[in-house]
Amino acid sequence: MKIVTAASAGTVESSDIIVRIEPREEKGLEIHLTSSVMQQFGKKIEKVIRETLDGLGVENARVEAVDKGALDCTVRARTAAAAYRAAERTDYEWRTKE
Repeated sequence: MKIVTAASAGTVESSDIIVRIEPREEKGLEIHLTSSVMQQFGKKIEKVIRETLDGLGVENARVEAVDKGALDCTVRARTAAAAYRAAERTDYEWRTKE
């Protein structure tokens, strides 16, 4: 999946996460995470974001996420929604390859 524009999904409400994705000219994923539970779960949240994008075939993107205590399923859903929007695609497949 090729990211062609900036897009986001989610909110900054409690128990949610907002994920913003934009194209990146350099190879790879650049992830910036801010979280109210960074010390306890920061690495896990970043791993879920990375695995979701890998499963969708996103190779080059800049991701900024602001987490307010979202569960893994919410992180996956918000990341996937933002990626589909940023790729300007509507052929949603909500099950990612793992």
